[in-house]
Amino acid sequence: MTAQRIYDTVAEDFSRVNDLIIRRLSSDVPLVEKIAHYIIESGGKRLRPLLVLLSAKALGHDRDEHLKLAAVIEFLHTATLLHDDVVDTSDLRRGRSTANAKWGNAPSVLVGDFLYARAFEMMVELKSLAIMEVLSHATAVIAQGEVLQLMNVRNPDVSEAQYMEVIHNKTAKLFEAASHSGALLSGATPTQETALRDYGKHLGMAFQLVDDVLDYRGDAETMGKNVGDDLAEGKPTLPLIHAMANSSDSESTLIRQAIRKGGLDQLSEILAIVDRSGALEYTMAKAREEAGKARACLACLEASPAREALELLTEVAVARVN
Repeated sequence: MTAQRIYDTVAEDFSRVNDLIIRRLSSDVPLVEKIAHYIIESGGKRLRPLLVLLSAKALGHDRDEHLKLAAVIEFLHTATLLHDDVVDTSDLRRGRSTANAKWGNAPSVLVGDFLYARAFEMMVELKSLAIMEVLSHATAVIAQGEVLQLMNVRNPDVSEAQYMEVIHNKTAKLFEAASHSGALLSGATPTQETALRDYGKHLGMAFQLVDDVLDYRGDAETMGKNVGDDLAEGKPTLPLIHAMANSSDSESTLIRQAIRKGGLDQLSEILAIVDRSGALEYTMAKAREEAGKARACLACLEASPAREALELLTEVAVARVN
C-alpha cells in the first residue's frame, strides 16, 4: 500500500514517461527494438525515473521537461543492466531470461550502446549544460564502479570501505543523478540541490544494502534471482565481509575459499555462518542508517505530497526484508 501511494503521487506523469520511453526506443534495426523493448518491459519498478518525477514535483516543476529527463535516466539504467548481465554471465533477471541468454552477448552489448546513445541524444534536447554535466559524470562513475566490482570478484580481502565505494559508484550514483538532475531542472536553490543530490545517494545505498541481505534471504520468485547468486559469482558483498570478520578462523576460511572458488557447493554452511555472525542484521542496520540520512535530507523542502512520497520511499527501501 505504501509503495502504491508513492507511485500514485505522480501517476499521470509516470504513465506519460512510459509512453515516451516506448516512442523513443524506435530504431530502423528490428533487433535493436526487440531487445530494447524486452529489457525495458521486463517488470522493473522504474525507481530512478520515479526519483526524477518526485524531485521535480517536490520543487513545484510544472512543465514537461522532467518527463524526458526521467526517460533519459531509465535508458541509462537499462543500458547498464544489459552490460552488467553480459559481464556477470547472468541468465536470470527479474524472474526472466536475460537478453544475453536469449540473443547472445554481442547483441546485448550493442543494444546497450544504442540506449546510451539515445539517452545522450535526449539529454542534449533538454539544453541544460548543468544536467549534462551531472549525467555524463554519473555515467563515467558507474562504469568505473563496474570495473571496481570486476576487480573485486573472487577477492576475499575486499574491505568494507572498498565495498561501500563500489556500491556507491555502481548503484547509488544513478539514484543520486536522478534526484540531483530533477532538482536542477526545477530551478532548485543551492541548498535544495545539495539536499536532493544527497537524498538520492543515501537512498541508493540503502536499496543496494537491502539487496545484499535479500541475496541470502530471498528467492527466485520474489527477487528474480536465486539465493546465493552473489556468492556463486564470487562477489564479496557486505554480509560476507562482516561474516568473515566476526566468525571463527575455520568459518572465515570456508567463506574465503568459497569466494575464491565461486559456485554454491557449500551454500548451506555459509548461510549458517552468515546467520550466526549477525551479518544480515549488521547490513540491515547500515541500510537503515542510509535511509535515515536520506530522509533527513528532505527537511529543507516544503511540505507536499511529493515530499511525503520521497519520505515514504526511504521506508519502502528497508521494508523489503521481513
